[in-house]
Amino acid sequence: MFSNEVLFFGGFLVVISIMLLLDLGVFNRKDHIVKFGEAAGWTVAWIALALVFYFVIKTHGDLVHGVDNFVQLETIRSKYAPHLTLIPGNFEESLKIYRENMSLEFITGYLLEYALSVDNIFVIILIFASFGVRAKYYKKVLFWGVLGAILMRFVFIFVGSALIQRFEWIIYLFGILLVYQGGKIFFQGDEDEKIDPAKHPVVKFASKYLPVFPRYVYEHFFVKKKGKWLVTPLFVVVLIVEFTDLIFAVDSVPAVFSVTKDPYVVFFSNIFAIMGLRSMFFFLSNIMGLFRFLKYGLGVLLVFIGGKMLAHKPLEAMGFETVYSLYIILGILAISILASVIFPEKKEVKEIASNS
Repeated sequence: MFSNEVLFFGGFLVVISIMLLLDLGVFNRKDHIVKFGEAAGWTVAWIALALVFYFVIKTHGDLVHGVDNFVQLETIRSKYAPHLTLIPGNFEESLKIYRENMSLEFITGYLLEYALSVDNIFVIILIFASFGVRAKYYKKVLFWGVLGAILMRFVFIFVGSALIQRFEWIIYLFGILLVYQGGKIFFQGDEDEKIDPAKHPVVKFASKYLPVFPRYVYEHFFVKKKGKWLVTPLFVVVLIVEFTDLIFAVDSVPAVFSVTKDPYVVFFSNIFAIMGLRSMFFFLSNIMGLFRFLKYGLGVLLVFIGGKMLAHKPLEAMGFETVYSLYIILGILAISILASVIFPEKKEVKEIASNS
């Protein structure tokens, strides 16, 4: 007999799998360059889908853990949301409090993960440019990158949750890591934002352990030559995108754990953000130059989240709620975007210099 947790989680995975199959088999059958309008439409669609799931959690969040009575609710609360105050003897009202908190944690985690994905997009743009990938193949590479990211996040999130439940001090380790990564953004100049294809660790690994064909073969990941199957450079790029997501997961997954300790909520928020990563890539790649301060905003965001993890006990004692994190995250993003609009980068000087 499967538990309600397994049934809900399994149903979620089935829906996500169907969406991926539809994307691959119906909407992505022909390689093409994704235009700004198409990217904007899909970005809105994925955000809308995440908001629908937010309302599902808000009205039926108890189904995630199969909560049927007050005893079960109290057990889940003590494990994942000890800051909540339930109403003894009033199961329905307590359930409402729990659902509200869970939905708020989901939307806050989703926004945080989505925002941090922007930094991932910066690097993916550099990867495609450095390895000379044709624009019409971006969507295919990102599809398989997203699929691999889902599998890796699944392992990372539930292993991380188990470790946090067993060793509480790990939350402080995550906090130190996030503060360090956030601070590093302010000292990382543009000259560091370059990728040397020959020196990339994934390229070195592939060259040593995989039979790599020396040039691209249209959209193919594999090619057969003289009876032997070889991987193409496009497949190596997919591996690099997967490797990049793994590196960013070290930042983003612990960041969402600062919002909630419930691994299911962390997973749901991560998956919706990752599923929308491709459309946001094509959307932002067209207007990335307009947000010069956004990257620094993400640095502030990581420092804030890391500091929150380091001071989570005093903050809880002060009554710091999840909604406050949501407001601060929105504020940081809004200020960085607004500053980018008010103080745009002056490109005229650079263009004159390059033409002289």
